[in-house]
Amino acid sequence: MRLQDKVIFVTGGGSGMGRVAAEAFCREGARVAVADLTEDAGQAAADAAKAAGGDAFFVRCDVSKEADVKAAIDATAQRWGRLDVLYNNAGIMMEQDRSVIDTDEAVWDRTLGVNVKGIYFCCKYGIPRMIEGGGGSVINIASFVALVGCSVPQDAYTASKGAVIALTKSLAVQFGPKGVRSNAVCPGPIETPLMTEWLLKDPEAKEIRLARNPTGRFGRPEDIVNCGIYLASDESTWTNGAVIVLDGGISSNYF
Repeated sequence: MRLQDKVIFVTGGGSGMGRVAAEAFCREGARVAVADLTEDAGQAAADAAKAAGGDAFFVRCDVSKEADVKAAIDATAQRWGRLDVLYNNAGIMMEQDRSVIDTDEAVWDRTLGVNVKGIYFCCKYGIPRMIEGGGGSVINIASFVALVGCSVPQDAYTASKGAVIALTKSLAVQFGPKGVRSNAVCPGPIETPLMTEWLLKDPEAKEIRLARNPTGRFGRPEDIVNCGIYLASDESTWTNGAVIVLDGGISSNYF
């Protein structure tokens, strides 16, 4: 068991990559707090994770609200007496998110509120808990779009994921000496409910994007979660400040 008895806080754990991560972490022996805004989905994900092994519970949390995050982190630490890993997975990509010249301020604010401020709050309350326990791992889910431009922009989302990378670097330098390592994972297009609704229902858009990926397929949640297991485990104790790109090679493709 690579994560035996580690306490892991997973945001956006009710669906997509977050749910797959919660189950995978439990399968490796972890104790997982499934944090999500939607109670039914979050509870179902926690039940599925617990059935996979380890232990899990659901805690309702809107990561864009400081009080929610503090309460969720406190509940996790009180339940198991410690916190070892923050898996900052929660994120949104709104349909109305386009170029800066035609994206409403409300869309911009909501996107950065979840994708960046949510990580800020989780780290604000989670990192001190990890320091108290002797160290830990912060895993921030960014995106390959933070590294390359796109002719079909989602500028609020792109900006938010660039901020995640920059914040991760700062965290790595600040808290590495205190035993808390911080790393960012940059997934390429992953077959999750979010992307299925946005992209895969359009066959033409799907084929255009598939043609740019050297592997000939979109990613699967497991492709990202397997890296998360490594970063959560003691195997990665010298991995700090890294930006790990898992995109099938799409960001390496010239055209």
